[in-house]
Amino acid sequence: MITLGWIGSVIVGAATGWALERRDRAGTGVLHYVILGVAGALVLNMLVFAAIGATLGGWVVQAIIAATGACLLIAIARMLRNWA
Repeated sequence: MITLGWIGSVIVGAATGWALERRDRAGTGVLHYVILGVAGALVLNMLVFAAIGATLGGWVVQAIIAATGACLLIAIARMLRNWA
């Protein structure tokens, strides 16, 4: 089975962060969103699923999981920024 791996997670997270920054235009900068996207993708795709020992599907499923992790971390960061 082919898996996405950490390099693929970085690419998916960066692309997701860039796309969300282009859509939101929140004024925090593209680098901020890309870094959060990469971190979210790595955390959800690599650490959580490695911790439970699951290898779900192929690289398409893992790309969706990485994009979801990126979106979640960016959403949390936006909520914290608006809350403070």
